[in-house]
Amino acid sequence: MDDPGQPEIRGGTDAEGVSAAPGGLLDLLRVAAFVLNGAGRVVLWSPEAEHLFGYSAEEALGAPAGHLLVAPEHLGLVKELFGRVRAGASWSGVFPVRAKDGSVRRVEFRNIRLHDAHGDVHALGLAADAGTLRRLETDLALSNSLVNQSPVAMGMFDNELRWLRVNPALERAGGLAAGAMLGRNLEDVLPAVDPDVVRRALHHVMATGRPLLDQMTACRSPVGSDEERVWSVSYYRIDDPRGRPLGVATSAIDVSERQRVAAEMAGARARLAVIADAGVRIGTTLDLQQTARELAEVAVPRLADLAAVDVLDSVLGGEVAAAVRPDGSARFRALAVIAAEGTDASQAADQVGELASYGPTRMITQCVREARPILLPEVDSADVRRIAKDTAAADVLTAAGVHSYLAAPLIARGDVLGTVSLYRTGNPRPFDDQDLTLAAELAARAAICVDNARLYSRERNAALTLQRSLLPDAPPRHPDIEIAARYLPAVSAVGGDWFDVLPLRHGKLGLIVGDVMGKGLHAAAIMGQLRTATRALARLDMPPAELMRHLDDILTSLGESIATCVYAVCDPLHGRCELSSAGHLPPVLISPEGVAELVDLPNAAPLGVGGVPFSTEKRDLPEGATIALFTDGLVEDRRAPIDAGLRALTRVLTGDPRPLEQTCDTVLHALHHTPLDDVALLLARPRPKPGGTAH
Repeated sequence: MDDPGQPEIRGGTDAEGVSAAPGGLLDLLRVAAFVLNGAGRVVLWSPEAEHLFGYSAEEALGAPAGHLLVAPEHLGLVKELFGRVRAGASWSGVFPVRAKDGSVRRVEFRNIRLHDAHGDVHALGLAADAGTLRRLETDLALSNSLVNQSPVAMGMFDNELRWLRVNPALERAGGLAAGAMLGRNLEDVLPAVDPDVVRRALHHVMATGRPLLDQMTACRSPVGSDEERVWSVSYYRIDDPRGRPLGVATSAIDVSERQRVAAEMAGARARLAVIADAGVRIGTTLDLQQTARELAEVAVPRLADLAAVDVLDSVLGGEVAAAVRPDGSARFRALAVIAAEGTDASQAADQVGELASYGPTRMITQCVREARPILLPEVDSADVRRIAKDTAAADVLTAAGVHSYLAAPLIARGDVLGTVSLYRTGNPRPFDDQDLTLAAELAARAAICVDNARLYSRERNAALTLQRSLLPDAPPRHPDIEIAARYLPAVSAVGGDWFDVLPLRHGKLGLIVGDVMGKGLHAAAIMGQLRTATRALARLDMPPAELMRHLDDILTSLGESIATCVYAVCDPLHGRCELSSAGHLPPVLISPEGVAELVDLPNAAPLGVGGVPFSTEKRDLPEGATIALFTDGLVEDRRAPIDAGLRALTRVLTGDPRPLEQTCDTVLHALHHTPLDDVALLLARPRPKPGGTAH
């Protein structure tokens, strides 16, 4: 046996490479060697034989090999095979061997005849564990099949980072045969790949032994096209059984299609997010300009660097006319312009609120004339002149770097209302069909909101016109009573609030303030009928409670309509006032000394309920006293109870008497700047009698 105390001597020390470093395959196999003499006795025995069979050299040398290693039932076969080898034949195969520990092992043999200097015949036996050999053969076959048949491009670099092996898939990917690649450097073979990036990865893996996986690398296709492909590349260091680096293996998978699909999915998700955002942000109000601004804000910067929303001028009037005039031009009003940070392109757009007329050759005119989107992926100088409103605007767009343009019509219920124009300056990607689809979807959603706002505006204007036509232009002048009134329509929807001043017989004056439940034209129409009926009934000089009963009958006959009101008959001659209420807020009475308090009236039901009795209350109304009638829009606040508004009103009205016109302005300024409901306010104050004392 070898002396375990002696150092192992290996090659690899010769600088000229004469003594090369050994491989590790023989170490893995641990091939046992032994020699038999002509009589079949062991004359040479290696340490690997001792490891494989279990017998030391002292135990094996001189012993008959057949008796030492073979079971009795196989001894005859072994002697026959040994005779053939002595006769000059070689034999190889797998044979069961009995080891020293009594176990039977399958061993693969190679037996070869040898001659010594004396002419004697010997037999050299080489043996290895059959299981180890089968595993190694399977691993090699599997590795070879995987490398050669795999669709994954695979290769290996040596320690000098030269191509050591490539598989057919890598040959196809690189466009070169293996013979043109082996032994050469990376950049000499694959110039389309960034060699510095790959070399850094190879050095890192070689130095650390840790693999680098799924490294994305983009390169041009090697087959003569400019198509860029994306590869997922992984690097692994290859070590021999002793752990010494043999080189770096690499595998590459073409993931261009996967990247394309992933990019498309990401784009689809982004577009869905924009549409979802549009559903939340566009149409929060019925204001045309606000709706247009919401559309532009959704588009910038996720879809465009500049967005402009223009509607046809007729839309602002609440009507929809032909999109294009007889001469082929179109008149627009700019409602919103939104630009991304860092672009000056917005200076080329029409100013918000500005009226602009575009000729028949302009893109925006073409968009509304043909009622279809327009996509210009790449914009040239001629296109810019057709996009911009004039030469100066074209110069601004060119300087801002506009390179792609998209316009989508705003179409709702079959009518073209305007356009949304989108520009790209900082975003290098041109608009494509997917962007066109998204822009059309946003435009369609916004168009419905714009049309709703248009219809609402038209109805509100009609209701407001009707309501104003039914209200008195100015309270009539009375010789004995000073009168002041204010009416404010709601900012959102016109209601049915009204007031009236009715001259009566014997110097009396009727005051009425009411509120028809509901909004819009219906409420205004009901209000007009009630006002007309009140004027007719008041001429009969009936008490307030009786007038209320007749109004209740009239409103009941009109269907499901409800109204509240308070009616006061002022008699300045006797300093008295008679009042009746139908579910309305109580008036405020301010004494000549400036003390304001609510008038406590019986709580009657509103008009239209039917069959409910009304009562008349009498109060003193001396010279200098003031009575204030109002609708709930003056004192309502959704954040506080109605009682808080009533207290605030009495505080404002308390104090030294002021002129009634000034008092009206003071009350409105203190309580409501932009009412959410209609506001009617009516003030009356008996004038001092000639020769009397003024307050």
